[in-house]
Amino acid sequence: MKIKQVFEYDMNGELETALQDLLTNCFPQIYPEDRIYFKQLPHFRFLAFNEENQLVGQVGLDYRVMNLDGEPVKVLGVIDLCVSPNSRSEGIGSSLLSEVDQFSQGRDVDFILLFADDKTLYKKKGYTSVENKCTWLKVDNESHISKGVGCESLKELMVKNVGKKQWGQGNLDLLGYLY
Repeated sequence: MKIKQVFEYDMNGELETALQDLLTNCFPQIYPEDRIYFKQLPHFRFLAFNEENQLVGQVGLDYRVMNLDGEPVKVLGVIDLCVSPNSRSEGIGSSLLSEVDQFSQGRDVDFILLFADDKTLYKKKGYTSVENKCTWLKVDNESHISKGVGCESLKELMVKNVGKKQWGQGNLDLLGYLY
């Protein structure tokens, strides 16, 4: 397996088609069939390729400042981590998360943050479930319009400390859309 870092603005037609197929196969009946993002483009991605150079996994990453209990924190957000259904249980998801960890080390990142329904893999990789009251910009993924502001505690929230700051239990303002 080979993992490549690809900036969103460097995507080409063939790679974009393969990525669209991967995302719609991994998130059937949910993911838009006409683009490679759900609500917003990530800044860049790590893409996993098998020995035949076929795309078998991806993780999008979004770097932004968020407000945690009145203090700015620098967050690398994990978006749409997925592995092709016929390539699962081969350690690809774990390898993609390890790539995110390595990328974060020595950089100006306080936390890696994600939202997960199934937390098993993330817990194995050192992520912690947290429950903060979150505020975010609601984005309608079909019409590409802002639909107001959401505010509630989200049980799917997980973080990994990669900087010197400690995660607090206060309010979290994502200062943007929900991944």
